[in-house]
Amino acid sequence: MKRTAFLFLLACEAVLCLLAAFFREFIPGVFTSMMAFPFEQIALGLRALSLSGQLGNAIAILIYAAFCLAPVILLMAIRKKRKLVLEDAILPLLSLVLFAVVYLMINPGFIRTPASIAAVKSFLGTVAWSVIAKYFLLRVLRLFYTADVPRLQKYMTVLLHGLAVLFVSIAFGVCFGDFLNAIGALRAGNTGSEDGLWVSYVFLGLQYLVNALPYLLDVWVVFAGIRLLTELQANRYSQASVDAAQDLSQRCCKALIIIVVTSVDFNLLQLAFVNSLSVISATVQVPIPSIAFLLAVLLLAQYIGENKQLKEDNDLIV
Repeated sequence: MKRTAFLFLLACEAVLCLLAAFFREFIPGVFTSMMAFPFEQIALGLRALSLSGQLGNAIAILIYAAFCLAPVILLMAIRKKRKLVLEDAILPLLSLVLFAVVYLMINPGFIRTPASIAAVKSFLGTVAWSVIAKYFLLRVLRLFYTADVPRLQKYMTVLLHGLAVLFVSIAFGVCFGDFLNAIGALRAGNTGSEDGLWVSYVFLGLQYLVNALPYLLDVWVVFAGIRLLTELQANRYSQASVDAAQDLSQRCCKALIIIVVTSVDFNLLQLAFVNSLSVISATVQVPIPSIAFLLAVLLLAQYIGENKQLKEDNDLIV
C-alpha cells in the first residue's frame, strides 16, 4: 500500500474511533465499550429485527446462524486450498463462542451477576476477540517459522501496517474514551459551580495528549520501519538500506526522548497549578520495552552498514 493511501486510511480510522468514543458517551446503550464492538451492534440489530414480527424473527435467526457459522465456512474453504494444521481447530471453537457471545449480547440479562450490562458486554466481547487473536497469532507464528527471508519481509511489512492501525485505534479510541470518561467523572463529582473547573478540563486534555502521544510516535516509527523493509527487499546492501536503518534508529531515539520529556513536564506543570486542579494524575514513563527495541534497531542498523561495507570490499577483491 502506498504511503499516501495508508495515511488516508489511518486518518479515516482516527475519525471513526473519535466518533465511536462520542457515541459510546452519548448513546451508551449502543456503544458500551470498544471490546464489545461489533458484536454488541450486531446483537442489537438482530434483537430489533426479531421483535419486528415473525418474518423479521426468521431473518434474524438466519443472519445469526450465518454470522456464527462463518468460521466453520472459512475452515471448509481453507481445507480445499491446503492441508489443515493444528491451529485450524480453533475455528470451530470460535463458531461455538460466537453462538454463545452473540446470544448473550442479545439477552445480557441471562448472565446473573452484580456487574453492569456494559461490563458484561465488554467481557463477552473480550472472550470473542481473545479466541480470534489466538487463532491469528498461532497462524502468524507458523507462517513466520516456515517462511524464507523475502516472505518474512513481506509478512513483517503487513504486520507493521497492522500495528499502525492498532496504535491509531488506541490513541483515538481507547485514550480518547478515557478522556471523555474522566470529564464525565469530574462533572459527576462536582457539587458546586463549574466556573473554576476549566483549568481541570484543560489539564485533562493535556493528559489525553500525553497518553496518546506514545502511540502516535509509534506510528511515526512504524513508517520508518516500513521504509526500511522496502529498501531491504529492493537491495539489502544498498546505501538506501543503510540510510533507512539509521533513520529508523533516529526516530526511535527521538520518540523515547519526547515520551520521557513530555511525561516529566506534564507532572511539573500539574505541580505548578496544583491548587487550581480538581483532578491530579501523576505518570512516570519508564519505557523499558521501547529501549530494548531501540537497542535492537541500533544493532540492526550497525549490521546493515557492516554488511554493505563487507560486500563492497569483496567486490573490490573480485
